[in-house]
Amino acid sequence: MTQAAALKPINWTNATTLLSVAILVGTELIGAGVAAGWAIGGLFNLGETITRVLEIAFVVAALTGLYYFLRAALDHEPIRG
Repeated sequence: MTQAAALKPINWTNATTLLSVAILVGTELIGAGVAAGWAIGGLFNLGETITRVLEIAFVVAALTGLYYFLRAALDHEPIRG
């Protein structure tokens, strides 16, 4: 199966679309994660350290969501083939 996948040419239209979507969705998710951590930390006066921990936790959740989103996108828009 890996040899068959390696022989297929790259569909540059799908590859460009997926790269563009990854940049767009990733930027939005990471920005929303940082903003949510900052807003929650400021709203409840949690202090600098806990606010940063919240931001990091939300960014990790955003990156996890982006990973699963791109896995689903690759099922619908294969790069090879």
